[in-house]
Amino acid sequence: MVLEELHLTNGRVRYVQGDTRTTPDQGTTAGSKTIQNGGPELRRAAATAFQALLDLAAAYFRVGKDELTANDGVISVKGTQRKVRYERLLAQTDAVLVADPDVPLTAPGDYRVVGRSVARVELPEKVTARFTFVHDVKVPGMLHARVIRPAGRNARFGSIEPDSLERVKAIPGFVTVVRRDKFVGVVAETEWAAIQAANPTAGVRVTWQDGQPLVPQGTFPEALRDPNHHYRTVEEVRVGDVDQAFNDAGVQVRASYDTPFHMHASMSPSCAVADVRRAPDAKTGVQVTVWSGTQSVFALRRTLANLLTLPEESVHVRYAEASGCYGHNGADDVAADAALLSQAVSAPVRVQWARQDEHGWEPLGPAMAHDLRGGITGGQVVAWEHVVCTPTHGSRPNGSPGTVLAGILTGSLPANLPTAAGNSGGRNAPVTYAFPNNRLIAHLVRSFETTGPTSNVPAAPLRYRFLRSTALRSLGGFSNTFANESFLDELAAAGGVDPLELRLRSLDDPRARAVVEALRDAWASRPRGGDGRGAGLAFARYETEFTYVATYVEVAVDAATGAIRVPRVVVAHDCGLVVNPDGLRHQIEGNVIQGISRTLKEEVRLDSRGVTSVLWQQNQSNPTPQYSVLRFSEVPAIEITLLNRPDEPAWGAGEPTIGPIPAAIGNAVFAATGVRVRQLPMTPERVLAALRDGPT
Repeated sequence: MVLEELHLTNGRVRYVQGDTRTTPDQGTTAGSKTIQNGGPELRRAAATAFQALLDLAAAYFRVGKDELTANDGVISVKGTQRKVRYERLLAQTDAVLVADPDVPLTAPGDYRVVGRSVARVELPEKVTARFTFVHDVKVPGMLHARVIRPAGRNARFGSIEPDSLERVKAIPGFVTVVRRDKFVGVVAETEWAAIQAANPTAGVRVTWQDGQPLVPQGTFPEALRDPNHHYRTVEEVRVGDVDQAFNDAGVQVRASYDTPFHMHASMSPSCAVADVRRAPDAKTGVQVTVWSGTQSVFALRRTLANLLTLPEESVHVRYAEASGCYGHNGADDVAADAALLSQAVSAPVRVQWARQDEHGWEPLGPAMAHDLRGGITGGQVVAWEHVVCTPTHGSRPNGSPGTVLAGILTGSLPANLPTAAGNSGGRNAPVTYAFPNNRLIAHLVRSFETTGPTSNVPAAPLRYRFLRSTALRSLGGFSNTFANESFLDELAAAGGVDPLELRLRSLDDPRARAVVEALRDAWASRPRGGDGRGAGLAFARYETEFTYVATYVEVAVDAATGAIRVPRVVVAHDCGLVVNPDGLRHQIEGNVIQGISRTLKEEVRLDSRGVTSVLWQQNQSNPTPQYSVLRFSEVPAIEITLLNRPDEPAWGAGEPTIGPIPAAIGNAVFAATGVRVRQLPMTPERVLAALRDGPT
């Protein structure tokens, strides 16, 4: 978009990502909002700069701006050989510009770059191991550290065994132990020395006292629905009279769906470098620089400033690319770890989590529970009700120390319970369908409780009921769309209506109908079903106001083992203006792959203390079920139809496609076997149990 407005070709623009000293605060890169919200801002800024270049060129040539044309960094006088490069014009000025909200923009019909696939300029560095990730950041005098986590989410600090303190002094390169309340860390000159010092056998040994147990994993469906765990109930949608319409419906259907806690499961563990040192030129005498893979450098700056009890202007956060996660993983937490430890030792400190830290302590996408009832008469849905129970999806850093793990461990309480909008568990719980009688009720679930005052004081100890939860790709949209689109399929089956036709009958938005229609050919040639092979459909409009997605999925179900294989996925996608088709396809493919993984495999395992699935797979020394993800050999053929609309705004694509995937898979399993699997993940054990129980 910037290239288009500056009349440049690919590779001619360098950019700075997320630096609190040099970039504006554009909020968080999340929620599929980067292209949608940040793109127009950059487009206007680039267009403003281009108009300034034209002004400089007009003065340089002593002609009117309308006599000029530009191409790839060169401005020429039309009909002549007179030309000048941008660099020469810029050398003659030191202009500071304010983006003009009314600046003329390139018309869609004149696009030369937007709408064409453009090669990613950073990939050569990545595939040749020359790219600098946050893990590769080095600072002179940098030390290394590890954090020793409590024995459980509600554990209380007991003591540090004196003998272990003497033992670690013999580790070459060991520096010190840092403790603040339940936050315990070791600092050393090398990463290996820090690892050894944090090892409970060879290093520092901390005793912990068990606190209250977490809600047992096997009772999640009941616990989420328990009113004693709710802190607020919101009727988000109320259209018509659902109760009367349901009672009068020709066919009545009820169903419940449940989804588990999911990890972000970043392939590389979180890492950060912090340098907290005295700086005589700073007002406070302290300057903080943090290198982090955060999704919001400014929110992290506010949080770290409060954690370190320093003014914001003393904290400089610099974005450094980390392992992708699509949501709020451990990137902010590890930055807080590094900052707290650097402050303690007055030297730059690098902290890299181990896999057990990442899996065991990252904030998670929460488990959710859904109860639906609906009625269908004459092939039309006449009644629809969805009741959702959800912990918060909104605990990103917001300035409060209690939004990072180090802050919680040092005595800060998590931020106040969010509003319904801040909870984000209701994302895509409303449907785009024009049902005449429609109700949505959201019960917001309390993940933690305190005793005593609710301010951040030691007299108010924290007790987690459920695991710490936060934003994971599409937030509530993944679970809500699973429930909505699975239940619509159940209504179609109960009413004897083709699932594709029922969706079209229920949609009055032409763009919504178009993505569903785009799947008609695939649907017409689908497996016949009932023999272990089947196909399913699902549709969603992201946040019910942005990108439209319809998905078609084929499955093969092994009746002997219960294993589900997904050989083919077809996606129809309308996000308005397509900026970079290749990049867009990458986003959609990533949604599909992660969606299949979360549907078939992913589930956080825990006991009364905390997460037990702290590795990728089981082995002889770790027989506990671990956190499994989709393998390369299980990735299906993915076919994508892009419905490009150049005259419409460009919406995001980072999250919308993942929502319909679990429902499409579940609906395909029903077509293949005649049974419904209403709880994720759809493991072989759950499939076999459903096959034994028969149709429900």
